[in-house]
Amino acid sequence: MANIQTFSLDWAGKTLEIEVGRLAQQTNGSCTVRLGDTVVLATVVQAAKARDGIDYFPLLVDFEEKMYAAGKIKGSRFIKREGRASDDAILTARLIDRCLRPMFKSSERRDLQIVLTMLSFDGVNDPDIPALVGSAIALEISDVDWNGPIAGIRLGRVQDNWVVNPTYEDREASALDLILAGTRDGVVMIEAGASQVDDAVMAEAFEYAHAQMQPVFTFMDEVKAAVGKTKQSDDAVLDEAVVAMHTAVDAKVKEFIGSHALTALFPYASKADFKQKVAVLEDELSEMLKEDNEVSKEMRAYGLSQLDEYISEVAREMTLTKKIRVDGRKLDELRPLSAAVALLPRTHGSGLFARGETQALTIATLGSPGDEQLLDTMEFEGKKRYMHHYNFPAFSVGEVRPMRGPGRREIGHGALAEKALEPVLPSKDVFPYTIRLVSEIMSSNGSTSQAAVCGSTLALMDAGVPITDMVAGISVGLMTDPADATTYELLTDIQGIEDHVGDMDFKVAGSEKGITAIQLDIKLQGISLAVCKGALKQAHQARLKILDTMKAAIAEPRAELSQYAPRIESLMVDPSKIRDIIGSGGKTIREITETTGVSIDIEDTGLVMVTSDDGESMQRALDWIMMLVKDVEVGETYNGTVTRLMDFGAFVEVLPGKEGLVHISELAWEHVDKVSDVVNVGDKLEVKVKEIDDQDRVNLSHKLLLPRPERSEHHNDDRRDRRRDSRPPRRDNRDRNRGSRR
Repeated sequence: MANIQTFSLDWAGKTLEIEVGRLAQQTNGSCTVRLGDTVVLATVVQAAKARDGIDYFPLLVDFEEKMYAAGKIKGSRFIKREGRASDDAILTARLIDRCLRPMFKSSERRDLQIVLTMLSFDGVNDPDIPALVGSAIALEISDVDWNGPIAGIRLGRVQDNWVVNPTYEDREASALDLILAGTRDGVVMIEAGASQVDDAVMAEAFEYAHAQMQPVFTFMDEVKAAVGKTKQSDDAVLDEAVVAMHTAVDAKVKEFIGSHALTALFPYASKADFKQKVAVLEDELSEMLKEDNEVSKEMRAYGLSQLDEYISEVAREMTLTKKIRVDGRKLDELRPLSAAVALLPRTHGSGLFARGETQALTIATLGSPGDEQLLDTMEFEGKKRYMHHYNFPAFSVGEVRPMRGPGRREIGHGALAEKALEPVLPSKDVFPYTIRLVSEIMSSNGSTSQAAVCGSTLALMDAGVPITDMVAGISVGLMTDPADATTYELLTDIQGIEDHVGDMDFKVAGSEKGITAIQLDIKLQGISLAVCKGALKQAHQARLKILDTMKAAIAEPRAELSQYAPRIESLMVDPSKIRDIIGSGGKTIREITETTGVSIDIEDTGLVMVTSDDGESMQRALDWIMMLVKDVEVGETYNGTVTRLMDFGAFVEVLPGKEGLVHISELAWEHVDKVSDVVNVGDKLEVKVKEIDDQDRVNLSHKLLLPRPERSEHHNDDRRDRRRDSRPPRRDNRDRNRGSRR
């Protein structure tokens, strides 16, 4: 029987429960984490030996959504098994990867896989924080060597009050959705979306979140002390021959560097110029290493990676000591900016934004409400009306690579730009269109995700989408002194090599009013809150300059949509009338769409949206719908259709599905012997509503719409004859009649 142990923590009014020893016992470490009724299994498995021929840490994080966790069966009629991970699952896995990766040695080459499996989902507590905490605890209690622990927390702000690990309902009302991960002393990762939150409030959120995370570290210590394994020793996996060869190659590379002035690489004129200079050095070093027959292909690759380290050191040294960047800019200086709109003739909107050699072209497409994306995931069921997709083709960095669809990075960058712009989009009742943005990265040299934010704003405005504010994004980097982390410089608008060489990528998007999105990734094992605050300040200043450039291209959303965009007209109807528009089995709405060629979308609130490229068809459909939902009113005149004839009158359909009776006496001013003498089924008949009785029966008149006959002697004789005919019979006749009834 497994030794099952359970640990619990009262965390900001909620119980965080950890169970160890019940599940997944063949892993290096595992645990289940429970918050509310949301339960996540976290497992850690590490390979026994290093993988040969790679120059990176092979960490793989997978977040596995299981529909059974939420008591659901997949909605597809044909596929019921979970398949490719949803975007939400990919984003959660990527978030956890970004938190954990800095906490391992850069020299680690053993494959490490962390799998987070959803076992139970309560629909209240988001699984990402339990999954993040579970990952850290599984690593802590495993025998895997790492530089943890870390912890994570979600923070919301509802009516100026902080809410720790808010529920989905809390987040709907929150002005901020912040996830912060860190160590006891610093910050490791930030992911945030906000409704134009002030920089000072965001800085306060960082401090509060970090403080509220501290009890988790004490809790982790308790769990580790009770069930933790002894950590593996590096010596157990190191190959002495490989170590000796590394030492020999290190010496050769150092000798090579001594005869070359790496400082001549900087400042450089362009990315291509820098790559060309480095390529010359790499060719020379590779040839030198080839001369030694004992240096294998793998060791030559190692030697080139060491050259890269030396170049990085030179770039760092120049930034810290001379306060000059690799391209000669000042620390807070932006690269040249440019913005343009309306570049493509048949798209609904387009925007091109460039910052130095980084270039993003965004295209906006407007569709009907029926074009919304349907969501059917473990967490969500519903529709999504705004989408941002990000593409990073190989040609943007001058490389050759097969096109295999979006990877995790593309999905992550697309989601970040989507988050940045969502707060400024018009509500559906104001602008009922489905909105899709696609950012095509045309050239990449640093922070393409934030260029995509800027390009997306331009495209939306060019398309005539009435956004409330313009949004721009920028990235701030960091160079620290390896010997003293308190010595550092912040770099505004980092480019590729500064991202590669530096220690931080702090992306901030927002408007003039405040921040809408943040994403922080670091390579250090934590940065201070002071660094975070400094980055916010520099990002704010840069954001305003970028917005000025964008305003020069287009100052406000266009007043008119593109002539190629569909038109949508909307109207509100009584929700009880929706069935009249749809009809039995959808018959009525199908008839409208097939006859007019429009698209019709109806919401439960009574919002009816008609989409069409043709104004005349649009109006026909709208008139048709108005007739369906219109109520018959006393005194109104209608051009109806005769549907039935009876001895006592004719039934006339005055509105679709709504009939009234024209009594035979209301068909004409003259006496009518038979109804069919005046009308037949299918005839059009103009009628006026005389009354609607207490049983909702509609009484109509046709004669009231006809000229009234002039009075004449003959007319009076007819009236007298009719009155005489209507007098009661004399008594003898009455008696005779009674006798006959007997």
